[in-house]
Amino acid sequence: MVLTKEYRVVLPIATGEYQVAHLWTVAEQSKRETGGGEGVEIMKNEPYTDPETGHTGQYTYKKISKDSRVPAFIRMIAPEGSLDVYEESWNTYPDYKTRITNGYLKDSFHITITSRHMPYTGTVDDPFNIADNDDVDRVVVDIANDPTDNDAKPDNDPATFVSTKTGRGKLGSNWIEDSLKNDKTPMMCCYKLVEVEFKVMLLQSKIESVIQTKSRQIVNYFYRQLFCWMDDWYGLTMEDIRLLEEKTKKELESLKAEGQLRGMSLNDEGTSL
Repeated sequence: MVLTKEYRVVLPIATGEYQVAHLWTVAEQSKRETGGGEGVEIMKNEPYTDPETGHTGQYTYKKISKDSRVPAFIRMIAPEGSLDVYEESWNTYPDYKTRITNGYLKDSFHITITSRHMPYTGTVDDPFNIADNDDVDRVVVDIANDPTDNDAKPDNDPATFVSTKTGRGKLGSNWIEDSLKNDKTPMMCCYKLVEVEFKVMLLQSKIESVIQTKSRQIVNYFYRQLFCWMDDWYGLTMEDIRLLEEKTKKELESLKAEGQLRGMSLNDEGTSL
């Protein structure tokens, strides 16, 4: 049985700004998580056309190595290379699809994330047409007020950050409701349908639950960064992003080969959700 949750992240960002914001944040986060033989390796990044819809976009294929973040007793019994995961993404904005797999577990494990991005008006839609599915929990993520594992820092805390370029922020305790009353505030919602399957006897339910708990933490952490890095990505174009991605690919290769271990602990790790 696949454990499925739908996460809903409201942002004070326009849908026209989001694609650049997302890709810039993914690139920056990848660099901060790579070093000492571990981290993100971009194996493919190329134009893509969806065969069903005809929509064009970008396909990426990444290898992610994080052995040092795994408890020592698991590293002792795990075959070499078995802890690496592979991430495929089909980005036809405003829709994304990401699939995370493991070469060792093969068909016994996958995380599939379907993302849709829409303007937010206070009316909660059913973007995935699953309104009648009682097995799906719907979770609203508040980037300014949800608890975090880390002590919030001023430069990474939406409750204290103010963008010098746009004037957006600080996000208060009722920022979503307050923003809806202000016609000048752009509002959008990222809907993420996260499906987790771990078909290993005696461990399936426990591991799937742990991964979904972790998914909420990752979603919250990623979008806090995306908002607080606004002054870095605001005003960039998709042409700028494609050049940045080429530069980032080379930087990641160098960091992974020569740099020191970098990034957060297992409990705070970020990905490109």
